[in-house]
Amino acid sequence: MNLSKHDLAILAVLREDARASLQEISARVGLSTTPCWNRIKKMEAEGVIQGYTVRIDPGAIGFTETVIVQVTLDSHTDETLFEFGKQLEEIPEVTEAYLVSGDYDYYIRIAVKDTRDYERLLRESLYRIPGIRHSKSTFVLRTLKESPIPLPPAPGPSKLVRTSKR
Repeated sequence: MNLSKHDLAILAVLREDARASLQEISARVGLSTTPCWNRIKKMEAEGVIQGYTVRIDPGAIGFTETVIVQVTLDSHTDETLFEFGKQLEEIPEVTEAYLVSGDYDYYIRIAVKDTRDYERLLRESLYRIPGIRHSKSTFVLRTLKESPIPLPPAPGPSKLVRTSKR
């Protein structure tokens, strides 16, 4: 899907506040509500907008530690990679997993309560997945940057209007 300047402006508004009303989005991007709604629906149908969510502070719900785990598998067949990915999907504490190039096969981001909780997760979940040859764990000391994916610049002059935060 080719995104117009209006589409990109809509995405910018929704990225900033996914709870913005249709009227607010329309006003900020310079469209009336019907064309704005149609563009949003089209971007949803095309998979550009994949959903609407809320950001939760992990520490507020007890997940005070983040661990980055690097994993090497014994085999690299399509079936092995598929099965490993499927097993990771079943572990709720796994928040992100990436198949990567380089010395390791996967980088996995895990949210845990503390080191004992991480040890439990290793014993009860991660190390029960067959085919792991080697793993290396690193505890995150502090998150320096966490941001949404950048939007490309809009073609032509933008009509995006800034409004004050609620």
